Amino acid sequence: MARPKVQYVCQSCGAVAARWAGRCDACGAWNTLAEEAAGQPLPAAGGKRLPKGRAIRLTTLSGDIETPPRLTSGIGELDRVTGGGLVPGSAVLIGGDPGIGKSTLLLQALAMMARAGHSCVYVSGEEAAAQISLRAKRLGLADAPLSLLTETHVSDIIATLKDGARPAVVVIDSIQTLWSSVIEAAPGTVSQLRAGAESLIRFAKQTGCVLLLVGHVTKEGQIAGPRVIEHMVDTVLYFEGERGHQYRILRAVKNRFGPTDEIGVFEMTGRGLREVANPSALFMGEHDSPAAGAAVLAGMEGARPLLVEVQALAAASQLATPRRAVVGWDAARLSMVLAVLETRGGARFAGHDVYLNIAGGLRVREPAADLAAAAALVSSLSGNPLPAHTAVFGELALSGAVRPAAQAAARIREAAKLGIKSIITAPGVKAETKGVTIREVEDAAALVALIAGGQ
Repeated sequence: MARPKVQYVCQSCGAVAARWAGRCDACGAWNTLAEEAAGQPLPAAGGKRLPKGRAIRLTTLSGDIETPPRLTSGIGELDRVTGGGLVPGSAVLIGGDPGIGKSTLLLQALAMMARAGHSCVYVSGEEAAAQISLRAKRLGLADAPLSLLTETHVSDIIATLKDGARPAVVVIDSIQTLWSSVIEAAPGTVSQLRAGAESLIRFAKQTGCVLLLVGHVTKEGQIAGPRVIEHMVDTVLYFEGERGHQYRILRAVKNRFGPTDEIGVFEMTGRGLREVANPSALFMGEHDSPAAGAAVLAGMEGARPLLVEVQALAAASQLATPRRAVVGWDAARLSMVLAVLETRGGARFAGHDVYLNIAGGLRVREPAADLAAAAALVSSLSGNPLPAHTAVFGELALSGAVRPAAQAAARIREAAKLGIKSIITAPGVKAETKGVTIREVEDAAALVALIAGGQ
């Protein structure tokens, strides 16, 4: 009897190798090659011919374009991140740490859509139906006409969904538990993930239902499994936050039907996830009595202006190499801002440990946070707090110059709503909102002089 052919597949990137090795040559990950049965090879040139295909009608760019209809989930923050609602026939992948609240969010969304008259099915491969029902009772959702299914076999799931009325929304929790008897590999491997996701996405495209896939993330913060899964779906969402913190951030990193820079803010309560109507008030804290080392950033997350508190601490260090720690911001960006402040602004951080934190568990990615971080660092180093009711935004160049940020008018309007009276930013920014004063700083030296001088 011939020995079955095997191949070694990287569980991180999906690369295939002929023999086992400790390190994947494609992505460089260690101990990720797993043995799997080799699939059927493609027909070689001159061998068996491929079946004859059918001709498909071509269209042009000038043809009629219809806006895809959407299903509103009943959760405003979720609809905001997805671009206005869920598109029928689309596949959405939601990733996040275990226990962060992915199942709770989807259970609440499905219950609301089921109450609105849509046929919804929740497929769980990790929990029993009794556990899901118990959570629904705790959240006050037990009366929702929601169908439950506890199964991990892909063929059985698809057969169940085809039997009866077509569902409008289907949740698979989670994709790592799916398996198919056609693939000779354990559940959670690259082959099983790819085959299960491909079958379910094909079913969603054919029937027009919305497919929501739940995926766990690795310790690096990426969705576990091959990146090809993210390429196959239409939308990729990340549910972020600290398990010990009550606030959660839903962020889109890929969206074929909407923007990719929107966020949704939730608060975890005993009754489930609650939408935060005014996240700026949540992240900026109280500023009637300002403290040294704190600055309010007038930032933007997609089309939403958001005020965030940036906290910094510069403490005298006893180490030969002072520490540089940052939470919620890019560590390389912090090093750049410190270098600019020392070289162009005259502030000396060489003998100090520097700690930078973004309040509320939010992660800031835009360059306009440079000036706010620099202001908080200089304030902590000098011991002089920024004036009360002051916000900061602007990009800091390597030359020390302060450059204006985009959508300045929206930032200033949001700041004025929360009682901000003064804005520190780049030259040329005009305040179209009454009661707001613009304080221009041309470069890092002017910022240091403004804060260190206590003006």
